[in-house]
Formats: sequence, C-alpha cells, structure tokens
Amino acid sequence: MVATIEAPEKLVGQPIRRREDPKLMTGGGTFLDDIRLPGMSYAAILRSPVAHAKIRSIDTAKARAMPGVIGVFTGEDLADVNPLPCAWQAAGVDNNVATPRLLALGEVRQVGEPIAVVVAESVYQANDVLEAIDVDFDELQAVVDSREAVKPGAPQLHENAPNNIVMHWTCGADADSVDQALADADVRLSQAVFNQRLIPTAMEPRGSIGLYEPSTQEYTLWATSQAPHVHKLVVAAFVLGIPEQKIRVIAPDVGGGFGSKIFVYFDMPLVLWLSKALGRPVKFFEDRTENYLHTTHGRDHHTDIEIGATKDGKITALKVSTLANLGAYLSTVAPGVATTLYGRMVAGCYKIPNIHVDVKGVYTNTAMVDAYRGAGRPEATFVVERACDLVADATGIDPAEVRRRNFIQPEDFPYDTGIGMLPYDSGNYAPALDKALEQVGYTDLLQQQTQRRANGNNKLLGIGLSTYVEVCGIAPSK
Repeated sequence: MVATIEAPEKLVGQPIRRREDPKLMTGGGTFLDDIRLPGMSYAAILRSPVAHAKIRSIDTAKARAMPGVIGVFTGEDLADVNPLPCAWQAAGVDNNVATPRLLALGEVRQVGEPIAVVVAESVYQANDVLEAIDVDFDELQAVVDSREAVKPGAPQLHENAPNNIVMHWTCGADADSVDQALADADVRLSQAVFNQRLIPTAMEPRGSIGLYEPSTQEYTLWATSQAPHVHKLVVAAFVLGIPEQKIRVIAPDVGGGFGSKIFVYFDMPLVLWLSKALGRPVKFFEDRTENYLHTTHGRDHHTDIEIGATKDGKITALKVSTLANLGAYLSTVAPGVATTLYGRMVAGCYKIPNIHVDVKGVYTNTAMVDAYRGAGRPEATFVVERACDLVADATGIDPAEVRRRNFIQPEDFPYDTGIGMLPYDSGNYAPALDKALEQVGYTDLLQQQTQRRANGNNKLLGIGLSTYVEVCGIAPSK
C-alpha cells in the first residue's frame, strides 16, 4: 500500500521533508572510497616539502623496482598535457594567468604541490613507494603574505606577473572623487582589517577514480564533486583536449564540500590519463594532511577601509583597498570571487553615494584560494559592517540605528549602488532588522551589557550586528 502525502497549500514557511537522510544515517551511502572496480589500482602523490624551489632532478629508479608498482610518472611524462585552466578571468588577468600543471614541471611554488605519482596494486604499496623517489631541490626564497609579496624585491613566483600582482581591478566612482568626499566629511575614519585564510574541512576529503575504455575511447570519472557538469567540460575540453561527450562524470554521495569540491583539481584528469596509459582503473583518495595542504583555501584578504560620514551617522563615502591572496596559481574561479562576488557587493544594504573599490590579486607561495562558503560576499559584508560599527563608535549612535539610517529605502528602488552590474530591484530592510532585534531582545541585551560594565563584571557581553543582501546578475543568478 502506498501512503498519500497531502501537499501543503503553500510552501513558504513550511518544513520540507528531506528524502535523502535515512539512507545516509543508516550507513547506506556510497562515497567515493567505497567504490571498487575490477582490476582497480591505486595512486599516491609525492608532494613538495618546500614552498619554493627549482627541481634539479627526480630519480624514480628505486621506486619503479619496488613490489606492487605498476607505474611511476613525473611532470616530464605529462609535459604535453595542458595545465588546469582558470575559468573565470577578471579584467586585467589575461596576460598574467599562471595555472597549475597536473604534476610540477621544473619548479614548485607551494608546499604540497604534486611532483610525482605512483600507481600500485594497493594504496599501502603506493604510499610506501613514495619514500623511494629522490628529488633534488634548489630551494628558493618564498613569500606567503600578500602585503610582503607586492613589495619591491620580493621573491617572484611567475615572470608574467611583476610584483606578484596577477590582476588590478576597480569598480565604483573614480578614486579622486571619493577622496574629495572623504575630505569633505564631518567624520573621517580608517581601519585595516584582515579576513583570515580558512581551510574548508568536509568530513570526506577529495578523490577521483578514472576508467578508460579503449574500445570506445571513452572515459568515466568518479569524483567527489559539487559540479560534475563543470568537471566534465573543463577536463575534456581544456585539459585532455577531447570531445566532451567522450567523458562521463559520476558524483556519488559526497561528504560535504562547502565550495571546495566545485573546482577542477589535478587528480581528475590525472587518473583518466593514468588509466589510459596503464590499462587499469586508477583511484586516488587524499588523506587529511593532503586535503589541508592542497585543496583550495578561502578568504585571505588584507583590506584598508576609509569612511566618511555626517555627524548624525549617514555614511557619505567608502573607499576600499584590498590585497587578495590567491595562492601560488589561479584556481578555477578565483579571480571572480575576489572581484565580482566581492567588490561589487561592498555596498551591502546601504545607500552610500560615493564608493570606490580597488582589488589587487596577489600570487604567494601558498595553497590556491577560491570560493568558500559565501565566496566573496562574506568578505564584502565584513568590510561594510565594520564601517557601520566604526561610524557608531565615532558618533555615539547605536549600531542598529546607524544601519537603519543608512539603509536603502523602499522608495529608492530600483537602486544603483554605483558598483554593481545591475540595479537592486527591491528591498525593505528596516522591518527585517527590527524583527531580528525584537526576537533576540536587543533592548534587554543592551541593558545587560551596560550593567555588566558598571559592575566591573569580567564576563563581558558582546553584541554583534550584520545585514546582508545576496548577489544577483551572474548566470545562473539567485
């Protein structure tokens, strides 16, 4: 007998029944490392222990002779394979693109960069063999801080990016007019802020399985993927140079991603290349250390904020200058995250008549940086909300009231922020803020905060406020 579930009259505000949970909660999920194919072989990656070095030589003779070894390959073996592409290039990036090869060729630029791959009958044999590979490095000076990387005389990562600057992107009013608005303001404030680097940490690390079928010249890729169609297109057309219809990408159950499993990684095309070369399916699955070293990181923005405001808390000017650390190479959509998804969202929910945003993308000897949980928008929100708090501190006006006074009003829509690609079409922000303040008991919290300070209580009470509007105008928009 089949049960009938009554459809709700409306969906907004209704709980949605999750259908995928029982299988996962009872251990019925199939994740990448659960997959076993006939004749499966296993890959392990030798990674760079240094942040920056020339590779003088790689000796794989001992490794090739060890038990269980099916193949050992270095960057020289894959010299004809295209590097990974950068799919979203912001203005000014074209001539400065540096993307990673599947295996390093001649130079390494970050700790954890893949140097060689061993394929063996078991994952344990493959990892044991890594210790038999002898690499001779000529270690070079490294730079990991974007502020140091742009200074004259800093170590250079790529010849085509002087001072390690991969892009210089601006939006909004011209800088001179915003400087004048700052000079004319009743209140002028500034602060340096740092949105620290983060490492996405899903329960399941990343991995790939590659299978080549010689009779049809078709590939199958199983991947821990948030975007199998993107991976299909990029791996086929831009890395292996084959028709897209020759690759099938399968995403099994995925144990979390948070953005980090959207991008194309070296192992995806590598296991396909290895399967074709060896005539066996090949699995690679990283351990947690590898995940931290080489899966893309997030954030890492050093930003200088300048704010102009009236005495009654209205923000009249905002100037934002950001150094965005993009790591040793450009990841799949990294330039877009640091520009379109960040710079164009700095206005937030606020009516700020004079805004200028300046972003420099910087190469450093660190893991690549790309989209992570919000992808540029949290960084932008941090900037403008910090500006609101600075104005509140300087004027003595309640932080919630500063936000209320600066909101774009309903009658202002459609509203052009001056930095976006499209005008905001609608919004009514003050009632949403008022509702939030009511639900958390904001007035009572302020009284508690004041009382604790007056009593010298060493358990202080902090109250934070933040508003947010989602980006639209990029396809697919949301």
